[in-house]
Amino acid sequence: MVREAEKKDLKEILELYLCLHEESIPQESDHLLHTWEQIIKDNSHHLIVNEKEGKIVSSCVCVIIPNLTRNVRPYAFVENVVTHTNFRGLGLASECLEYASEIAKENNCYKMMLLTGSKQEKTLNFYRNAGYNSSDKTAFIKWLD
Repeated sequence: MVREAEKKDLKEILELYLCLHEESIPQESDHLLHTWEQIIKDNSHHLIVNEKEGKIVSSCVCVIIPNLTRNVRPYAFVENVVTHTNFRGLGLASECLEYASEIAKENNCYKMMLLTGSKQEKTLNFYRNAGYNSSDKTAFIKWLD
């Protein structure tokens, strides 16, 4: 079942992020809880989850960004696409991305963008099959410490 995250989902989402790139679950702190509260309350920030067997096993984030170009239409940015290792290949992340696409359409977005750090052809083909391309734009990243 695909849905938007609820306040009670924090622990499961943090556990799922261990399959993304996180090495550990952050300790509970005021900063963590404040950040989680911001995410849950922000109408432009959509943390999408997919449940299987009553557990969150796939997720992505879709943020709607206001914009002054393209006839003042917003765009969507997708991040943190992840599926638990034991549930990959079942189409669960595709369902999350489709849910994100519906949110973008409902918000009159003119495009959706995502970045991946993966160079694996399997991962790149996954995004291509989901309707994304890597030929329209060039991405540059500046990491801030």
